[in-house]
Amino acid sequence: MEYYLAIDIGASSGRHILGSVEDGKIKLEEIYRFENGISKIENEYCWDIKKLFKEIKTGIKKCKDIGKVPKSMGIDTWAVDFVLLDEKDDILGNAVSYRDDRTEGIMEEAFKVIPKDMMYLYTGIQFQRFNTVYQLLSIKKNKPEMLDKTKTFLMIPDYLNYLLTGKKVNEYTNASSTQLVNSFDRTWDAKILDDLGINKDIFQKIKLPKTNLGGLREELVQEFGFNMDVILPATHDTGSAFISSVCNDSDSIYLSSGTWSLIGIENKFPICVPQAMEFNFTNEGGIDYRYRVLKNIMGLWVIQEVRRNLDNKYSFAELVDLARENLGFPSVVDVDDDRFLKPDNMIEEIQKFCRETNQKVPEGAGEVAICVYNSLAHCYKKAVFNLEEIFEKKFKRINIFGGGCQNDLLNELVAKITGKEVLAGPVEATAIGNLVAQFISQGAFEDLGEARYSIKKSFDIKIFK
Repeated sequence: MEYYLAIDIGASSGRHILGSVEDGKIKLEEIYRFENGISKIENEYCWDIKKLFKEIKTGIKKCKDIGKVPKSMGIDTWAVDFVLLDEKDDILGNAVSYRDDRTEGIMEEAFKVIPKDMMYLYTGIQFQRFNTVYQLLSIKKNKPEMLDKTKTFLMIPDYLNYLLTGKKVNEYTNASSTQLVNSFDRTWDAKILDDLGINKDIFQKIKLPKTNLGGLREELVQEFGFNMDVILPATHDTGSAFISSVCNDSDSIYLSSGTWSLIGIENKFPICVPQAMEFNFTNEGGIDYRYRVLKNIMGLWVIQEVRRNLDNKYSFAELVDLARENLGFPSVVDVDDDRFLKPDNMIEEIQKFCRETNQKVPEGAGEVAICVYNSLAHCYKKAVFNLEEIFEKKFKRINIFGGGCQNDLLNELVAKITGKEVLAGPVEATAIGNLVAQFISQGAFEDLGEARYSIKKSFDIKIFK
């Protein structure tokens, strides 16, 4: 049996999942899980990169401990965040999180140099204040000496791959999220970088998913007691998740449901028209140069914060049960409002929004929970309507995948409110997509179509009418 290792790192946790293919079906086994999160360092919200790499190594060693040494491995993480390296390849400053407020007001300053419509035409990327380009401009404005010392720009998974292999590359799907890659020629946009005064020499050659970076550093081979190939999946976790859709047709909308909700379609070319910009849709890179025309919406982060504000008194399942008891609660908030990005108290922010919009204010845990789930479903409905306007067609179904697809109440609400059939699954979409890139690279599957057929056979899919 040949094993492949997907290391899927999210904002709150990471997992090592071994994958294999047997009789045309994909088998998964989670072998290690660890916590992740941001903490405040020097007045900035940051990721602990050293801890992440230590956890990566611990999980790899676990493979040998259980006698299942992988043939290859791949890492995916969230998008937009990065590290800057000096001439000695040491990190400059901190690995700052996209939830930090250092980019407040920076996007508007950038539009004075490059008009908003031109930035969208060049890159096709959704405008979000935490996009990499605005993070870099914040550094240029507030810590220019850091950029002066920078020799290398690597996104978070790129840096972790560098620690593993010694090779510096920028992977395509994650690079596209920076709003610095030209959407048509799919390389770093020299004009944007020049106009904004960012040194283009710090960026690496862009490599595609399925690229084999080769083996591990020699010291790691000695530490682990074995070698394996390091393969680029779609290192942006959403890019990997979209690979796992069981709908390989043009009538389906994809919804990756997790901390964030990413809703959209796959397309063969970017949609950079004014209407798409007005609706704030993005054209992120996907496997095989597919474009993910999608909207990035605040997702289960909202209910995660609600639970935290309730001192984790309720499990997520209990919050769903409480929500079901309050199905008639009418109020809906705009979960995509920046006020919900990182409020001091999510419940109070939801209540404040309802007061400001003259809606009934949710009081108990059940009312707050159903308000969140209804609000998510209504936000999805708006995105579906926008997609149908852009493409001038009606879509038949929505495939919801990722951890959020386990929430039957939310699936029911999405089906009811959007009027679309909902296919829920697979749950481990990101890890599966990560593995698929490895499977294809190593010859276990011929192409994406064959892999998606196998996914449909391998995992339970629930249907909500």
